[in-house]
Amino acid sequence: MTLLSPNIPPLNPSAVTANILMQGKTVIAIEIEALQALHNRLNDTFEEAIALLEATHGRIIVTGMGKSGHIGKKISATLASTGSPAYFLHPAEGRHGDLGQVTPTDVVIALSNSGETEELLGLLPTLKQLGVPVVALTARSDSTLAKFASVVLDVSVPQEACPLGLAPTASTTVTLALGDALAVVLQQRKGFAKEDFALFHPAGSLGKRLLLKVADLMTSGDKMPLLTPDVLFLQALITISEKQLGMAVVVAAETNQLLGVLTDGDVRRVFQRVAPETLHQLTVGELMGQKLPKTIAPEALASEALAVMEQFKITALVVQQTPNAPPVGVVHLHDLLKSGL
Repeated sequence: MTLLSPNIPPLNPSAVTANILMQGKTVIAIEIEALQALHNRLNDTFEEAIALLEATHGRIIVTGMGKSGHIGKKISATLASTGSPAYFLHPAEGRHGDLGQVTPTDVVIALSNSGETEELLGLLPTLKQLGVPVVALTARSDSTLAKFASVVLDVSVPQEACPLGLAPTASTTVTLALGDALAVVLQQRKGFAKEDFALFHPAGSLGKRLLLKVADLMTSGDKMPLLTPDVLFLQALITISEKQLGMAVVVAAETNQLLGVLTDGDVRRVFQRVAPETLHQLTVGELMGQKLPKTIAPEALASEALAVMEQFKITALVVQQTPNAPPVGVVHLHDLLKSGL
């Protein structure tokens, strides 16, 4: 079934595609222009806003209605995850009791393109009574919000990407970018490091890459497959099978110094070249690899261990504090993958 009139020929698909691409690129070009305008006019008021936010002994409260509210939630989340305690306050809920969360030690970032949003303006008397400073992100410097605010940051745009000029598009992009600028500059001034970032993201893969250490995942103690060179080959098979790591660490009997490893690959090669009736005579020292294995320190990041395994195409690393220290564990690729790295 077609919705086209029989008297109207179907559009050329390539022409439709070209038109769609042109429209999409126009939207992006309008938003780029708006961001460039923001970049060009950023001045010492931005520095004043940073100084105000940095000086607060409380939290940064972000508030806004509608699309500004959605952008405000993202800004508050970015602030919180980069070392600046923050939360989002819905203006309407604020007027019905949630203003009780605000204290005189806080600072407010208020988002309103017009600067005349009724619900947001309803918060101002209480904020004034509490003595809470306000950083306004608005397109109108003569608005009620701008006149009330301690610092005003201009988020005006040459035009919205919406062809009707009604739906917030370029203006929300500019507001979000300015919020990111505030959060990132505060992050840098606080000396917020990747370890701090990971502390606030413990459940995600990013947090795991930054927090998980080899010591958290390695097999150690009685679970570590440990052999000495004089152990008979058949006994070594039992140890490798019981410990389920596909290898065993070989150490000197008296000093516990690392000598090598015996892997599943070594075992397969033994069966290929040795007569079955002589297997019981062989020792681990005769069969283990001649090169020292790759090692890693227990304090190293688990992500570093994974990188070494990928580089050398191996599935396990011996863990030791220093190159000459006794082995303290084995970290296996399967454990790294199960951890979510």
